[in-house]
Amino acid sequence: MDNNLLAELATVFARLSLMAVGGINPLLPEMHRLVVETYHWMTDAQFTTLFAITQGAPGPNVLIVAAIGWQVAGIPGAIVSLSAICLPSALLAGGVATLRDRVAEAPWARNIQQGLVPVTVGLVAASSLLLARGASETGTSATTSYLLAALALLVTIRHNPNPLWLLAAGAILGLTGVV
Repeated sequence: MDNNLLAELATVFARLSLMAVGGINPLLPEMHRLVVETYHWMTDAQFTTLFAITQGAPGPNVLIVAAIGWQVAGIPGAIVSLSAICLPSALLAGGVATLRDRVAEAPWARNIQQGLVPVTVGLVAASSLLLARGASETGTSATTSYLLAALALLVTIRHNPNPLWLLAAGAILGLTGVV
């Protein structure tokens, strides 16, 4: 196993860990940029496929990180990537939690918390566009991908279904040749 590759995986995901606001999904655009465009560890289509598989699997959204590590460097890569994404943010969260009780009522603390909401929404929207673009490389036109992403967003906002229903609908559309 190439220790340099494992060190790169650890560095990439440790840095991403400290940027995580609202979970893994808001990190997808930056994760994609690093994994696909900077390090060339996989293609757009591979990234999108791994995301779809890990979203359909039971468990936390962070499974995408383990899948990327596994794709890049096998089981050691999965372990290193998952550890690197979880450990720094867990340590930071533990440290912040000890301070939170002391500053919870401070106006600046509430302002920071409220300011992070639109940042998270924007990052999730960017993730959706990124995945739609990746889906268009697997045979669907870009317009169809963007329309399906917009439709999924509208259905989610209006009805808040379990995401597995949306994945199942996408699978059916793919199997029947609609997309």
